[in-house]
Amino acid sequence: MSNVYNHRQMVPSAPLSSRVTELLDALRAEYDSLNQETSNMRLFKDEYDQRVSSQLNEIQAVQQSLFELERAHHKIKQQYEDEIQRLRRELEARGGPPVPPGPFLQQQQQQQVPPPSQQQQQMPPQLPPPQQQQPPMPMGGGMPPSGMYAGMPPGSATHGGGLNGSGMAGGPPAPIGGEQHPGAYMGPPGAYPPSAHGQPLTPQPQAAGLGKDRKPGVMTPTQQQQQQMQGMVQQMPSRHTPTQMSRNVSVPSSNKGVVASSQLADLDPDQVPANLKREGVDWFVIFNPKTPRLLNIENIHTLDHTSVVCCVKFSHDGKYLATGCNRTTQIWSVATGNKECVLADDNAPKNGDLYIRAVCFSPDGKYLVTGAEDKQIRIWDVARRTIRHVLTGHDQDIYSLDFSPDGSMILSGSGDRTVRIWSLETGKEISKLSIEDMGPKDAGVTSVAFSPNGKLVAAASLDKMIRLWDVASGQPLQRIDGHKDSVYAVAFSPDGQSLLSGSLDKSLKLWDMGRYGPQGPQRDIVQCRSTLHGHKDFVLSVAYSPDGNWIVSGSKDRGVQFWDSRTQQTQCMLQGHKNSVISVAMSATHSYFATGSGDCRARIWSYEGIPPSN
Repeated sequence: MSNVYNHRQMVPSAPLSSRVTELLDALRAEYDSLNQETSNMRLFKDEYDQRVSSQLNEIQAVQQSLFELERAHHKIKQQYEDEIQRLRRELEARGGPPVPPGPFLQQQQQQQVPPPSQQQQQMPPQLPPPQQQQPPMPMGGGMPPSGMYAGMPPGSATHGGGLNGSGMAGGPPAPIGGEQHPGAYMGPPGAYPPSAHGQPLTPQPQAAGLGKDRKPGVMTPTQQQQQQMQGMVQQMPSRHTPTQMSRNVSVPSSNKGVVASSQLADLDPDQVPANLKREGVDWFVIFNPKTPRLLNIENIHTLDHTSVVCCVKFSHDGKYLATGCNRTTQIWSVATGNKECVLADDNAPKNGDLYIRAVCFSPDGKYLVTGAEDKQIRIWDVARRTIRHVLTGHDQDIYSLDFSPDGSMILSGSGDRTVRIWSLETGKEISKLSIEDMGPKDAGVTSVAFSPNGKLVAAASLDKMIRLWDVASGQPLQRIDGHKDSVYAVAFSPDGQSLLSGSLDKSLKLWDMGRYGPQGPQRDIVQCRSTLHGHKDFVLSVAYSPDGNWIVSGSKDRGVQFWDSRTQQTQCMLQGHKNSVISVAMSATHSYFATGSGDCRARIWSYEGIPPSN
């Protein structure tokens, strides 16, 4: 019985031992794998921490370097201010006029530089960076105009009064690359008018030691400081009318005349007191705190276009505004801002761009003359919207146009270095005024103007010169030299006693006409009365108010400045465009002015006189 019931169950031992061994090996392998992954992760973490620590150290080093640079920068500024103060005291000690300190360093002293630790918490206020975006592409197909204005920022035009109001950085009207047009030229932004061989003209260095990569008209800090000091020490002329000034003010023998400077473009609108600024939705005006406020500026209409606006011009009765852009000229009602008509030549070539660089109404308003990149001048019958004459003869783009005061003659300026006078009645060329005295730089014509009595012609050109001709004889009278870079705009004062010019050297100049003025010979030659500094970039267009009291200038810096011609002081600075202000024009009968820009907009503004505040 014991053998039957007291037995032990027989279980094979070898298979069980093998299974346990397999499980243990699997666990060991998994443990080793996890241990290896953990080691790798630890190495990765250490390396990552090392990199983060290294980058933090680099950031701190950069912050410290920036702090040191900013401190050195402010130290240099303070040294300049001390030197200016010393010169002021020396000037006053010698009996010179007291000069009030400028706002530049006053603003500096108000801004203290925090250490790097505080800079991380609170960044100092900064002015908004300039917009770099390209102007809207023309919807009509094609790139913005190029040529005389091709070197300018996209969307900007070159010049409203010269080069057909398409002015940007300097050249006859070719397709404006976004912002050109010095009167009649429409080229890509910043482009210069093409030469007689079809190559774009570019400004050449005008001073010794000027590198080829330097921008035209850009001054060194030392030159800017010298100009500011000259502006400080010069006494401003008394507040007379333009005619009185030409008779009573002694003109310096230097070709620079009185130098007047404005710093309005440097001011931060947010820091300007409310009584010294005027703001709209997308525009603002800053008034000069150093002169009595005499104007109020308002935006009346914004006229949208599908391409760069190269030129703007009012009709003589002030009822209409003509604008030139790619392939079309548009006429707008000043009262309503509505588009009255669009003028386009159906016979013009269909391929490529064809920017209208210059427009001008006849004195009676019946005709509108346009100049374009195809070297042709078209005379439009405004009422019938048809072409009366097509004037041919120029070998390069047309950049500027003007009518004689009696409306019988048309004046044109082109990149081919000629100024031509045409008959409105017959459409025939009356005379051809060629530039024969060319210097080392191409003398493509950027802007032309008849004198108020119709006896003189003034022409600005890329070679820095302004030339005068006698209309009756066609003989050259004088070559006026004074600007440091290409001249993009010229305009006579309403009384004919002064000539105004704007240049790529960022300045405007007022010239006394001397014996060529209608009031009789005061001097044998034209001389510079004053030089106006205030724009931060190329001056592309200029215009006089009908009473001669105000000067308006448009620039590649996207600003418009109002100058008092009686004191040569800036009244205000207007910012209302997102690209270069290529063209400016003033109404002859109303207190309106217009601006055309590379941002594909034209705008109509009002300027109303206000009593000076005490």
